[in-house]
Amino acid sequence: MSLLNVDTHHCVKLICCPVNHTGANPQTNAVAIVPARFASSRLPGKPLLEIAGKPMICWVAERALAARNVSRVIVATDDARVLDAVRAAGFEAVLTDARHASGTDRLAEVALSLNDFEIIVNVQGDEPLISPDTIDRAIEALLKDVESSMATTWEPIMSAADVLNPDLVKVVFDQRDHALYFSRAPLPYPRDAVRRHGSIDAALENEPELLPQFRKHTGLYVYRREFLLEFAGWPQSTLERAEALEQLRAIEHGVKIKVVQASGHSIGVDTAEDLERVRAIVEKGSFELRVSRFGETSSADNPKLETRSLKPPLVCL
Repeated sequence: MSLLNVDTHHCVKLICCPVNHTGANPQTNAVAIVPARFASSRLPGKPLLEIAGKPMICWVAERALAARNVSRVIVATDDARVLDAVRAAGFEAVLTDARHASGTDRLAEVALSLNDFEIIVNVQGDEPLISPDTIDRAIEALLKDVESSMATTWEPIMSAADVLNPDLVKVVFDQRDHALYFSRAPLPYPRDAVRRHGSIDAALENEPELLPQFRKHTGLYVYRREFLLEFAGWPQSTLERAEALEQLRAIEHGVKIKVVQASGHSIGVDTAEDLERVRAIVEKGSFELRVSRFGETSSADNPKLETRSLKPPLVCL
């Protein structure tokens, strides 16, 4: 399979996130669990697909362990092959019930035995370039918000195609950054612009200034352990079934979900094309780039921002 070019339209800004295991904070009572299901309709054996000679799931574990607020990372899998690969790479892994209907159920099974941890982080097993900074942001946001039982993250949406893509979940939240709703549909719906142009497609094409109001929900979750165990026992809700989104179960129960902006753009590996895109990024080699927030990059003309030099296997996202 040939490598694809990196889509610079959807990956406008790159963020360097070196993996630094010495930065972990042992005082933070947080454990990251990475659910890793071997079967996948589009990418069979996805956790073990290689990126620069290393299984994808090991990239995820390494990135999660680099978060300064994470003191332990556990890969939770339903397959002995994944278990063996993760342990061979020096990471912790456990075998879970193969009958779980979702990654959250797998997460809760492991969390049940982690009595010493107050915060449980659900890191998606198909995001090998997840930013450790994003994980830290979500943990810190939940710790500071006593009203919230869980936290998650969002990113700006960069194109009209993404707004219209039902596989890309949108989120809206209130002035205190608590989630109001998650949907696969364009949300919020720009009624007046649609009336002016006849369709939402035309509205987005003719009024690109509408894009900043849309926010992409990313799959990172941080839970208070007690809530996670309770949440996993609730039956599916009406809205959850309609949108096929588990977090709507919490919304329907009146649970506060803190929503925080991610430190950079994420790339979930759902297709062969996604995999080749990630491989291409990794194979670029060494980078020198620093981003303090979306839309601002460092360079020789902007020396006030810190510049980091990265070398393989460190990756820029």
